[in-house]
Order: sequence, then structure tokens, then C-alpha cells
Amino acid sequence: MYKILTLNNISPRGLDRFGHEHYEVASEISQPDAVMVRSFNMHQMEIPASLKAVGRAGAGVNNIPLEAMTERGVAVFNAPGANANAVKELVLAGMLLAARNICQAWDYTRNLTGDDATLHKQVEAGKKQFSGFELPGRTLGVVGLGAIGVQVANAARALGMNVIGFDPHITVRAAWLLDAGVQQALSVDDLIARCDMVTFHVPLNDHTRHLLNRERLHSMRDGAVVLNFAREGIVDEAAVLEALEAGKLRSYVCDFPSNNLMGKAGVIALPHLGASTQEAEENCAVMVADQLREYLEHGNVRNSVNLPEVVLPRAGKTRLAVINRNLPDMVGQISHVLGQNSINIVHMVNESRAGVAYNLIDVEDEIGEEAARAIAGIDGVLRVRVL
Repeated sequence: MYKILTLNNISPRGLDRFGHEHYEVASEISQPDAVMVRSFNMHQMEIPASLKAVGRAGAGVNNIPLEAMTERGVAVFNAPGANANAVKELVLAGMLLAARNICQAWDYTRNLTGDDATLHKQVEAGKKQFSGFELPGRTLGVVGLGAIGVQVANAARALGMNVIGFDPHITVRAAWLLDAGVQQALSVDDLIARCDMVTFHVPLNDHTRHLLNRERLHSMRDGAVVLNFAREGIVDEAAVLEALEAGKLRSYVCDFPSNNLMGKAGVIALPHLGASTQEAEENCAVMVADQLREYLEHGNVRNSVNLPEVVLPRAGKTRLAVINRNLPDMVGQISHVLGQNSINIVHMVNESRAGVAYNLIDVEDEIGEEAARAIAGIDGVLRVRVL
């Protein structure tokens, strides 16, 4: 019986993926095998020794202590692309809000008073100040061409926009899905200098913090629009406010309100709505639940942020899953222990990612406690599971 601890409200469609026969799922449970989480901050949480996996029902994993999890041999999974359509739609909405001054116009209209004749006069007199622009023919820059960025780029092309993309780490799959009309920028600086609008779809880390800074804002076209539905720290707020006040930027549309942004002209700040659709929450929960099941029951790794991708069809009687530091002769030492215990290997896969390696080994016979303990005792081994 596997125990799953939920730290946030998780869509029932995702939780239903765990059969009642082999899984116990609850918001309060001792010695969990896995955790399902959305926004709960796990950095201050005591990590139980029983924990084998964490599933983040979303893309970002800033709320999970990755280094600590890896050191304990805990696999961390996320759901890349499961909320891509929801975020794409909100980015498109943000573009239209900025282009047509919809928020300002709505605010103006809802504060009008008087009879219908008076209202009509005020509407006709006031509408000129909310004149906007249309999207076809405008240029959108997309920084980050993962699941979300590709969908945003393709949707913008369908609206008749010119699109420039930049992502030095674009995957082959993403490249195949990208509209052929999307132009390639040589760098972030090259992209920003050529766009009327720019949208960011990258994770927040040391390399992307303040990716849009004062210098890059200065190189943008006058009257440009910045959209940030990725992470708050991607954009230097102070520099953006300076650019808005100077008239360099037309609008800043984001999903991350702050006291600095509140009430500022040209700012449209939404309450973190990016993945807040029923469909996105269901998709994320289902995707992560399936990945946790595959890992707990078979050791297969899909969409882990700290382990390499490893999927191996079962071939023997017993399966051994080993997480270890990526050091020389680790496979040899593991094989030696199996050989000493007269355990024959049928099939195995060893893959590494940065400083961590993962082994799936199918064998003909049972793996006893003595052999499992011996492998766990090898210097550099972080976790051993017999499945």
C-alpha cells in the first residue's frame, strides 16, 4: 500500500488515478511514500524518511527544496505543458488588454453617471483617449520556447503577427511544433530591440533573474508592451516603472501584483491566473499522478526535474532502482554485489543528469534484504528500491 500526502487541494480527476486497492491518499498522513503539491512551500517542511517522490501539479518547482530532495534520493516531478493552453490564452488576453486599453476604458465607463443621453455624450467624448492598435503586422518577441512559448508564438502567428523567438535550449520536439514563420533571434538583446511586444516564458533562476533590465528596456521600441506570465523576478519592476513613467513603455501586463505596481499607470496586474482554469488543474493533476504511479510501481522516470529520463519495460522477476551520485565505477560496484548474491541481470539502463545517476536493473530472481542493504551501503548511493 502506497501512501500519498496532498499538501494542497488537488483535482479529484488526478487523485482518482490512484486505485484504492494499492493507494491511500489523504491531506494528513504519516510516513508518506509521495507528496502531491501545488503552491505549498516545502522549504520549511520536515522531510519524512519514507518519502520517495514529490509531484508538483504545475511547471515551476521554486516551492520545493530540490537540492535537499536530491541528496535524500527523492525524485521530483512536474507537469510541463499541462497548463500551456491556459497560460497561452491569458497571454493573448493580456496582449489585447494592452493593445485596446480595455481595462482603462472599462474603468472609465463603469464610473459614468447620469441618464442615457448624458452617458452617450460622455462615452463619445471619452472614447478618443482609449484609442488602441491592432495586432496583425505587429511584432511579438517570445523569450523561451517550451510548451507555453511555442503555443503563444503559434497563436500570435495565427493572428497575423510577426513573431521572433529565442531559446538556446529549445528541444527537438518544440522545434517541430513551432510555426515555420517564427523568426529566430540571435540573442535576448537582438529580440528585444526588434519587438513591439515581448513575452517571457522561462523559469526563474540565477541566469534569468531580471532578464529584462534597465539596459534592455532602453533598447526597446518606444511604446512597447511587456508581458510577464512566467515568474515575478524575470522582470526588474523598478526599471519597468521608470520606463512607463518616461513613456518608453506603453504597458506592463503581468500575473504578479506587488505594492510597487499597484495603481501605477500602464500596469495591468492580474492575481496569478495563469493556470487557474479547471482544465489546467485537472491536466496537471492527472499528469503528475500518472508519473508518480509509474515511478512508485515500476521505477520509470518521466518529467523529473532532478533525475534523468528513464523508461524501461519490465523484463525480469524483480526490478532494482538505484539513485546515486554520478561517480566512476558505481555500476560496477552494484553489479558486483548482485553477482556475489548469485543474482543474474536480465536488462538494465543507466542514465545520468548533472551530478546524479539513475539505474533500473531487471533481474531473474528475488533480491533479498542483505543484497539491498549492501548496495545501499556503497559510497555514493542515495536511494535503493526493490520493486
